[in-house]
Amino acid sequence: MRILITGGTGLIGRALIDRLLPEGHEIIVLSRHPHRASLPAGVQVVGWDARSAQGWAQWVEGANAVVNLAGESIAGKGPIPSRWTADRKRRIRESRLNATRAVVEAIGMAGEKPKVLVQGSAVGFYGGRTDDVVLDEDAPPGDDFLAEVAVQWEAASEPVKAWGVRRAIARTGLVLSASGGSLPPTMLPFRFFLGGPLGNGLQWWPWIHIRDEARAIRFLIEEPRASGPFNLVAPNPVTNREFALILGKVMGRPAFIPTPAFVLRLALGEMADLLLKGQRAVPKRLLALGFEFEFPELEAALRDLLL
Repeated sequence: MRILITGGTGLIGRALIDRLLPEGHEIIVLSRHPHRASLPAGVQVVGWDARSAQGWAQWVEGANAVVNLAGESIAGKGPIPSRWTADRKRRIRESRLNATRAVVEAIGMAGEKPKVLVQGSAVGFYGGRTDDVVLDEDAPPGDDFLAEVAVQWEAASEPVKAWGVRRAIARTGLVLSASGGSLPPTMLPFRFFLGGPLGNGLQWWPWIHIRDEARAIRFLIEEPRASGPFNLVAPNPVTNREFALILGKVMGRPAFIPTPAFVLRLALGEMADLLLKGQRAVPKRLLALGFEFEFPELEAALRDLLL
């Protein structure tokens, strides 16, 4: 297959490339900085401005699939999450909407359109919550900042359906990887024997192993019945307190020193809600189509990543 990926230099994009490339697929990655993109041999990197189809739309012609993962990091670039200033919130929103509109524009221009668009999104679609309600893909959206961004992000790709392009929406949870994402900063206090729950620890953390994330996206590309939203999360979500206990067990560290909610709010402002709230999201539609998780349980996932 010929697969075009935006956001291919990010954590999820790289994992997807590592899964697809050995299978002989032709991989084309769109990058704003093609000369700086460090990707495996065999991947073709094409420059784009992440705002329009100008200069790269021809690569969509005849592609089997487009995977749209582009967007500014929600947590920031450093090892510690950074505050959501008004400018950062604007960049988070606009980076996703502009890139998606550019992808839609290119698909619209193609004579031979791709068979499928896998559109990135997040379980933040359901809003930051503190309850125990189980959330499958039929649950309504939330009303906070990340929920509004996710709703708009998904809606921006809807025009492709009118052109006969199958659209699968990947609502991703907390992606666990030893090389990036949410896990390394979560591990940091545990390394100094200071680990524990965040706030009261009762908020749900819908997690997924990076390998299952890449496998699930590949599944959405290849499965002709996969259309609409899919929660890309492990089938067994845990609370933050449970996450801390299991992480401490795997690392051989205690997990009983909580970080008070007010401390996180003082340090991170509104962004603290990303840590203090969550979603009890489950992958109902993935499981219904027969997808099998390699890591359905958190302890096995962490042991695979860390030991």
